[in-house]
Amino acid sequence: MHVEPVILLIPVFNDWESVGLLLPLLERELRGVDARVHALLLDDGSTELVNVDELAERCADFRHLQRVEILRLQRNLGHQRALAVGLSHVAAHLPCSAVVVMDADGEDAPQDVPRLLRELDCRDRNAIIFAERTKRSESLTFRFFYWLYRVAHLLLTGIPVRIGNFSAVPSEMLPRIVVVSELWNHYAASVVKSRLPFETVPTRRANRLAGASKMNLVSLVIHGLSAISVFSERTGVRLIIAGACLALITLVGLGTIATIRLTTDWAVPGWATYTSGLLLLLFGQMLTLILVYVLGILQKRDDAGFLPIRDHVHFVAGTTPIHDQRVGGVSVESLEEATEARR
Repeated sequence: MHVEPVILLIPVFNDWESVGLLLPLLERELRGVDARVHALLLDDGSTELVNVDELAERCADFRHLQRVEILRLQRNLGHQRALAVGLSHVAAHLPCSAVVVMDADGEDAPQDVPRLLRELDCRDRNAIIFAERTKRSESLTFRFFYWLYRVAHLLLTGIPVRIGNFSAVPSEMLPRIVVVSELWNHYAASVVKSRLPFETVPTRRANRLAGASKMNLVSLVIHGLSAISVFSERTGVRLIIAGACLALITLVGLGTIATIRLTTDWAVPGWATYTSGLLLLLFGQMLTLILVYVLGILQKRDDAGFLPIRDHVHFVAGTTPIHDQRVGGVSVESLEEATEARR
């Protein structure tokens, strides 16, 4: 049995109904896990107040999910940045044997949590274990746009999209993640960018437990741009190469026009002037694009940016205890703290 607990890090934004349904499912699936398990609900600046007493009642009989508490953020940061703060908080303040990152809506199936932890032990805790989706549960429209995002990601970065947030991180690798500044934009992409070892376990995405998904087209575009931005240097270089190729093609076109104009009588009056003007305009745009990306990449390399382990403290408002199996539920002091937090 692990000495330190496994921590389930679960970001939540107004999805408390799903959380109330998810926690009992996790309690049931954790019966075969040889470890103490704690749940840290990461409240990403929810505008809907959580009913702490009702949530505590749902957890009152838990034995395998031994502790549940809410980590409150000062403001809504968005899913990926909330994860950066949550992982940094765990690394700085909560000794653990592993962290399991999962969503609160139930689409990350609770029965896959033991699978990730078993795979973590099978790999001797030398790699982060990600759930790799073999089938998605969203609408056809969403899946089409998600496919477009994957194509764009591959073209711009050269890296296929294989993994999401659902993962198990051994404690030995947690300190290496929270010093990656790109974690502020996208968790999975930052793991790939930092070349941390990872393996995948095939899983099927489950259905939401309650309510409707908050991921729409705008959210998907923002999520995709956040992932691609992690590889901005790689993307910039690929765009520079593409721009240089187009510029070269433009020069070849200008040379061809000049040759035709000067050595043959095929030319239609005025066509060489107009065509050359368009090609020169295109050539200038390519050079401008290359210059902008070169300067942008050089500037970013001098920018230290957000360092999660150092800067996360500015966004943490405090914690609200919900359940502690060691004392047979939530203590009177904890309930008083929870009530005060709601006020």
